[in-house]
Amino acid sequence: MTRQAIVDRTVQVINQLPHNKATEISDFADFLCMKYEEELITKNILKLVSESKTFSYLKDEEDLYTLADVKEKYND
Repeated sequence: MTRQAIVDRTVQVINQLPHNKATEISDFADFLCMKYEEELITKNILKLVSESKTFSYLKDEEDLYTLADVKEKYND
């Protein structure tokens, strides 16, 4: 089913419902839009951070500690 067919079918169903039920569907659609926007924002922030050069200086930093510095090893 195409996107337009889904939209048309949903509009037909909403037109058959009483006002209070149509309002519930509208509220749910608003909720889904808000959730989708938050996902997009989070995805774009993660992309921005991963492509950022802000902490690139840490890649070239000398290691301060080695395994020889460990006093007690963690065992599962």
